[in-house]
Amino acid sequence: MLAFAGPGNDVIRGAVVCAFCLISAGAVISLFMRRWRRQAIGVLAVLWAALVVLWTSIEPTNERDWQPDVAVLPYADITGDQVTVHNIRNFDYRSETDYTVAYYDKTFDLRQLRSVDIVTCYWMGPAIAHVFVSFGFAGDDYLAVSIEVRKSKGKEYSTLKGFFKQYELIYVVADERDAIRLRTNYRHDPPEDVYIYRAKSAPDASRKLFLQYMEQVNALRARPEFYNTLTTNCTTNIWTNAHVNPGRVPMSWKILASGYVPEYLYEEGRLEDMGLSFPELKRRAHINERAQAADAAATFSRRIRA
Repeated sequence: MLAFAGPGNDVIRGAVVCAFCLISAGAVISLFMRRWRRQAIGVLAVLWAALVVLWTSIEPTNERDWQPDVAVLPYADITGDQVTVHNIRNFDYRSETDYTVAYYDKTFDLRQLRSVDIVTCYWMGPAIAHVFVSFGFAGDDYLAVSIEVRKSKGKEYSTLKGFFKQYELIYVVADERDAIRLRTNYRHDPPEDVYIYRAKSAPDASRKLFLQYMEQVNALRARPEFYNTLTTNCTTNIWTNAHVNPGRVPMSWKILASGYVPEYLYEEGRLEDMGLSFPELKRRAHINERAQAADAAATFSRRIRA
């Protein structure tokens, strides 16, 4: 933790880490010397108390110089069955890092909510994937919600740093032509393989889940939270949000190893599988070619599901 959240710049933090390790090692060795045991316990207590104080002093914030793709927070106004979502991201991409920033607002009628899709994106083997949901409304109208790291300018993602309060959390609410097309059409280093699976979800359960997501979007705007690589990430938060409906799937290592989420949902009978084996369902769920052909078409969402 000191290496990432300690005081000062990298050099000072490095010196603090070395000093902490040396003093801790000396104190541990002294525990085996009766003469110095009491002092060693005192030193260790002070060191660990200092760590606890540092840890609790680190607070999340919405006030940073954010990277453009996560600079604007979405929010929702909820009035009965009408939900107006503000700041829906819909960037016009020329490459992964070259784009025109664009947002829009839109009102959705919960009575028109028809489906919940699970979108999985792979770039480093079968065990790791980014997972997000897309809510489908009548008329091939979809709204994607992707739970992600909110990075400030100049800050790259690190799995290790993600354990130590280094990134805030954001729910990116986006048009599918942004959230999906970015990954299928513009990310090449490394490229991503994207799959869409239709979840089994009763209309009332889908509405409750959508409202839960909107409530979380509003909550993060009012009270920021930290992302955590293990406990508060794209997949665990989907599982947490699912608590609004009874009978969510049990926690499993396949949720933590996010690449296996679709297979786990299939095994639990939570996907519309059309009587297919999972390998065949996965083959049909792969959308890269269809997304690349559809590109920026207004019918993008319908065509990738054809």
